[in-house]
Order: sequence, then C-alpha cells, then structure tokens
Amino acid sequence: MAKLWQKDYSLDSLIESYTVGNDYLLDVELVAADCFASAAHATMLESIDILKPEELKTLKAGLQAVLTDVSFEIRKEDEDCHTAIEQYLTEYAGESGKKIHTGRSRNDQVQTALRIWMRDFLISMIGASTALVKVMSDFAETHSQVPMPGRTHMQVAMPSSIGLWAASYAEELFDESEHLANVLNLIDQSPLGAAASYGVPLPLDREMTAELMGFYKVQNNVLYANNSRGKFEAIIVDALDYITLTLSKIAQDLILYSMPEFGYFSLPARLCTGSSIMPQKKNPDGLELTRSKSAIVSACSVQIKNIIRSLPSGYNRDFQDTKDPLMRAAHAAFESVQVMKLTFTELVVNREILMNSYIPEIYATDKALDLVASGMSFRNAYREVGLNLEDVAQMDPLETLKNRTSTGTPGNLRLDKLDREISLMNELIEQKKSHVQQAVHDLFPELDELRFFLVE
Repeated sequence: MAKLWQKDYSLDSLIESYTVGNDYLLDVELVAADCFASAAHATMLESIDILKPEELKTLKAGLQAVLTDVSFEIRKEDEDCHTAIEQYLTEYAGESGKKIHTGRSRNDQVQTALRIWMRDFLISMIGASTALVKVMSDFAETHSQVPMPGRTHMQVAMPSSIGLWAASYAEELFDESEHLANVLNLIDQSPLGAAASYGVPLPLDREMTAELMGFYKVQNNVLYANNSRGKFEAIIVDALDYITLTLSKIAQDLILYSMPEFGYFSLPARLCTGSSIMPQKKNPDGLELTRSKSAIVSACSVQIKNIIRSLPSGYNRDFQDTKDPLMRAAHAAFESVQVMKLTFTELVVNREILMNSYIPEIYATDKALDLVASGMSFRNAYREVGLNLEDVAQMDPLETLKNRTSTGTPGNLRLDKLDREISLMNELIEQKKSHVQQAVHDLFPELDELRFFLVE
C-alpha cells in the first residue's frame, strides 16, 4: 500500500530511510492502541453517518483480526503501524477500509495511540512500584528491631535499624508513586479529533470517542492537543526519573552493605553473576545496572525536552524522535522496579553482624541527651561528651531503638499508615484498570483483555 500521504511521486530512498528510522519497529507496541482507538473513531463516524452500520461491523471485525493475526507485521516501507493497519483493513473490508481515516490526521492518530499506551504503562508502573513499596514495608516490619548504624558523611552517626532504613525508601517510593498517579490523571484525556492541530469541518463527536476509549475527558483545545506531544512524554519520564533515582540509591546502599567489609546483607547467588576469570566472584550486576538504568532514564528525560524545546506550535516531525526515549525510559524503569522487588524478596539480613556493628561512639548523642535530662544544657553536654569520647560506654542496641518513640523513628515506624495508603493506591489502580478494560470489552466484546503496554 502507498503511504498515507502518497500522491504522484516517490520518496528518495535515503530520505525514506532517514525519516522512518526505527519507528516501524517501535510501533509494534502501538498496534493494540491504534486498533482500539480506530474502533472508537469508526463507531463515532457511524454515529454521524460517515459509515454505514454494516461498514462499522466489518471494520471492527477487521481491527479485531489485526489484534489476533500473528502474521501481521509492520514493514519499513509502511513507515508506521498506522499505515500497516489501514492497509490490512482495506484488504479485509475493501472500500470501507479507505474510510477509516476520515476526520483524523496521522498527527492525532499517533497522539491517541501513544496516549492510550502511556495510560496503560502508567497503570502498570504505579501497580509495580506500589507492589515494591509493599514488599519493602513488609521487609521493614520483619526487621524493625535489627540494629543498623545510622550514618552521615558515610561515618557512624547514631543508632538506627534495618526497619528505619527500608521504611525510609518505602515511603519515598510511595510518594513518587503518588506523583506518578497525578501524572496519570494529567494524561488521561483524549486528543482524538484534533486532526492536524486545527480540527476538521465535520461534526466529530470528540466526547463520544473519549468515552469509548475510557478517557476521563477530552483534551479541549485542538492546537494544545498536538502541542502537548513530547511535553506529556517528558512529564512522564521526569516522574520515572525520581523513581529510578531512588532505586539507584537503594542499589548503591545494598552494594556497599553487602560487601564483606560490612556484611550487613547477603545477596543470594541466583541474583548475582560470575566472573569469567575469578572463580570466587558473585557480582551484584542487577543492582549495578539499576544504577545505570537510572542514568538512562534521566538522559531520556533531557533528550525529549531538548527535542521539543525550540519547536514552533503545530505538528513538527521532530516529535517522532520523542517516542524512542519515552519507551526506553518506560521499560528501563519498569524492569528496575521488578529487579528491586525480587532483590528485597530474597535479600538476607545478617542479624548477628548487625548486632555487633555498633561501636561505643555511636551512643555519643544519646549520652549527651542523658546529661541534658539530668539538667545540663545541651551545648555543655555536647562539649562534655565530645571531649571525652573514650568514656562513652557501650549500650544495649535494642534498648536504644525502643527509646526512640516519636512518630517515624526506629521504635515507632508507623508502617500501618503506609500500609493503608498502599491499599488505597491499589484500589485506585484497580479501578483505572477495570475502567479501561470495560471500554475494551464494549468495543471488542469477544476479547477478554487487551494490554497496550507490552511486558515480558
């Protein structure tokens, strides 16, 4: 089939290769989203008498056939999935297939498919990150009374615990998951009907297509709908960047504290790779790559923003190059969350080593506060202890943890609050997922489920 824009000339082969790039490969992930959006668009076209009822029925059958046809492929000469799908429909439904593009541009068609994909990704990502938070919260609860030296400037600072350490990251990741949920609310709006940024002289029912696709609302201004391409992708990747930054810090802690010199944790052999030359090696490559994936996500965020930074309003082909970094960042972040969840599920805590890890100096602040309790000013107590550190006696690690009872301290982690928030987030995500799948079922009653974000 000719390209969607084909007229009476052929494109130079170099320009064709240069402009298509790897888009036709990336678009494998957008086939389901484009078919879903096309079914909604066709249903709307039938409601305004552009399509006949029997044409709509045939087109929807053709779109469902694309979804179930294992031989369906996107060739480089197609440019993207949208051309390949329209070609399939034309072969399947004849002249009716040529009507499917009525009232839309490839601009809002691509935007809509991406928006559906991004929505499904965010639902999946929030679910995965919240599941990690739950695993880490349970880990913190299990090890709430296991001492662990608190450190500042990497030096021994004050008594702390494995529970406090793990719960700190769990709460941080939960806040970042909530941020991601706010991003989901932002992108949950339909751009379909914007056409090439300026609408069309047809009575398109944009509210109808938005509802059919399960979107919360229509993205109102048609020029803004197209201008938001790249911007929404950047907002998503920025939010992922915060999550992967946290994962990178966790990974660094685990790498450091599982070194023999510390021995606080042990990583099971099946989570480590080996050396090609040193028989004894068990390398924490999963954690090391979690650090590097964080850098990749950050780079993708900058890449997207730099692409769109100086563009004029309306569609520009530059937007095409925001798809790759979006998808790379999405998969990198999702996989990193999965790796960290597996790590905490199997991480071994070496309690005996940790019980013996406190040196007397760790109790220096506690000793100063004991003097304050007996009537001395804190500044004098600080100086007294600081000048006589050799006199600071060893204390009971567990008692020092129990004595810290303020909210959020080692003796009062209040993980019950976090667990309630996790439950509420899971309910929200299940509602979103159910709403989208109900929209899928309404358009394709014979399909049990249709996933748009593809994971192994």
